[in-house]
Amino acid sequence: MDLLSAAYGGATSDEEDDEPPSSPPVATALTSFAPPPVKRPRWEYQPYLPPPSSFPQPPLQAKAAPPPTSSASGRYVSKRECALLAASRAPVDAASHLPPQTTAEVDSSVGSITDSNLRADILHSLRCQPKPGSSKSLPSKLSVSLNGHTKAINCIAWSPTHAHLLTSAGMDHTVHVWNVWDKGNTTARVLKHHTAAVKDVRWSPHSLSLLSGGLDCSVQLIDVVEGKVIKVFKEDQAVEVIKFNPSNPNLFLSDTTRSNISENTIIVWDVLRQVPLSNQVYTEAFTCPCVRYHPHEASFVVQSNGNYIAIFSSRPPFKLNKYMRFEGHGVWGFPIKCNFSLNGRELASGSSDGSIYFFDYKSARLLWKIEAFKEACTDVVYHPIIPNVIASCSWAGEISIFE
Repeated sequence: MDLLSAAYGGATSDEEDDEPPSSPPVATALTSFAPPPVKRPRWEYQPYLPPPSSFPQPPLQAKAAPPPTSSASGRYVSKRECALLAASRAPVDAASHLPPQTTAEVDSSVGSITDSNLRADILHSLRCQPKPGSSKSLPSKLSVSLNGHTKAINCIAWSPTHAHLLTSAGMDHTVHVWNVWDKGNTTARVLKHHTAAVKDVRWSPHSLSLLSGGLDCSVQLIDVVEGKVIKVFKEDQAVEVIKFNPSNPNLFLSDTTRSNISENTIIVWDVLRQVPLSNQVYTEAFTCPCVRYHPHEASFVVQSNGNYIAIFSSRPPFKLNKYMRFEGHGVWGFPIKCNFSLNGRELASGSSDGSIYFFDYKSARLLWKIEAFKEACTDVVYHPIIPNVIASCSWAGEISIFE
């Protein structure tokens, strides 16, 4: 059919003249942030044009052959038959009909992803795997600084299977993999497979592969060892959040931005039945850049642009706790995220003032504050094995590890 379409040039009858093909559809990415403060850099979302490699290449065209002569004099040869004969004789490469194999562009100055060159104390802690809650001290000392992103970092994540590795997703269209405590090169991978800002990245629960999504309307599964794109999942809108199914790592969920859905809506879903259990559990007029489920209790928290973190029950009817909230930090339109400690006793949050705030989960009392960055701290995550280690990132493209 591609050959026929290319040969006919869109004609619907023998007498119609050829018309130029119409332009490809253009998808535009819609922002999900509130109006930014003065110090926040502004950018313009440009209409996204899918890269040429994501579409089949057009077949090679050959010069149209003259109409064949017929032994029967006076036989009429239509324009459609001429085009069909010319296309059938063209030396077309069969591979040109298929999308080329996609490979993530990897920076040449990459390091190792192994743990063979780690600090001795870190290697010992990773192999001993202390129990969650075994350390009562909160992170306070800057241990490692990681630099490589040229724009803001949206999120970071520790690898659950190779806990010396950290990944980050940035507005500079890249995903970085860091060998955090390597005594040589801490930059393990720089993946450039997205064509727009990357909003979220997650490690596979059981392998060295990443799932990333962003404003290029795609979710991409990446083999970190080989630096290759395993699979591309196209969406019709920008991808804001992705998450693996904890019961089946072959399944994942993605949240896309749509113009007809209010950003301050929180919906609780039954994933198996694919039906909402509650259409709206948050009634305040603030956007919510982050939702986190408690690791041990039947509750979840929601980061609000009202500059507080709200608490909800995870049992129907999913009521908001009106008597307690975590506050003192700032959000102010930034994609500020929060995360629980391994034992669930503390809740850490980034802040628009560049600090990290540590709260007691039971009382919502502020326990500790670290002045980490000069610009907004957008994410903070606890290490999956070492309880007193956290990673944080900033709107200026910096990453800091505290112990």
